[in-house]
Amino acid sequence: DVALPQLDRFKYQEIVNLAWAYATLGHPSPLLFEKTAEVILPCVNGFGSQDIANTLWAYATLNHHSPQLFDVMAEVALS
Repeated sequence: DVALPQLDRFKYQEIVNLAWAYATLGHPSPLLFEKTAEVILPCVNGFGSQDIANTLWAYATLNHHSPQLFDVMAEVALS
């Protein structure tokens, strides 16, 4: 969780990749995923379908719930 204090400096694609990597390794990090949701919420409108899919997959794989993020991503995916 070395990235946590600097997460707000990451580009959204780097954050999506980080979440995907944690999930791929099966490494839950509730604090990281909470901060990830906070940081990427303002830029979800710029996400492509792959970004949305990778982010939601990572959260689902690690069973981390983020209702606000899920709702916004669903709206973007359906628009």
